[in-house]
Amino acid sequence: MAAVFATGFGAGFSLILAIGAQNAFVLRQGLRREHVLAVCLVCALADALLITLGITSLGRVQAVLPWAAPVLRYGGAAFLIVYALRSLRSAFGPDHALRAAEGTVAVPLARVLATCLVLTFANPHVYLDTVVLLGTISTRFPGDEFWFGLGATSASFVFFFSLGFGARLLAPLFARPSAWRVLDGVVAAIMALIAARLLFGD
Repeated sequence: MAAVFATGFGAGFSLILAIGAQNAFVLRQGLRREHVLAVCLVCALADALLITLGITSLGRVQAVLPWAAPVLRYGGAAFLIVYALRSLRSAFGPDHALRAAEGTVAVPLARVLATCLVLTFANPHVYLDTVVLLGTISTRFPGDEFWFGLGATSASFVFFFSLGFGARLLAPLFARPSAWRVLDGVVAAIMALIAARLLFGD
């Protein structure tokens, strides 16, 4: 039981560790110290939902929604391109949209959560990682799928809350507007790269 939990935790953590649009957004909110708890909770709960879906319903989802893959692919790519352009404008625009937390205009919780949800569910890779890959790995542990899923879900909670609340340790570095410009540029590059991979393949 403990070994299966540890395997699920390791698999989930390794898949989520890669830098992506969602992780960059959580980091950004952590640096701004804005709605951090809500953002981390939404991301972790979304992962828990998708992991559960993968472990319990992978075969049925593929059979019922054969059209989902292309829709997620192109729709997700379009959103990521728009978000990348916005980040690029923030990095080079005259208004310096990304600054230290003290100098930024607070964004309403509803808008932050809406962006977080789109970055989560419009990214086809999240389905590949959680529903497909983790769902497939869980089949190696017949009868113990629950413990594998619990381990993978726990990894998501640990990762997102560590990223969101640990970001404040970088606050001294991001007290300079230039650091925020670099972060915005990196975010734009990451999102553009993911969009290109979705459109043209790996």
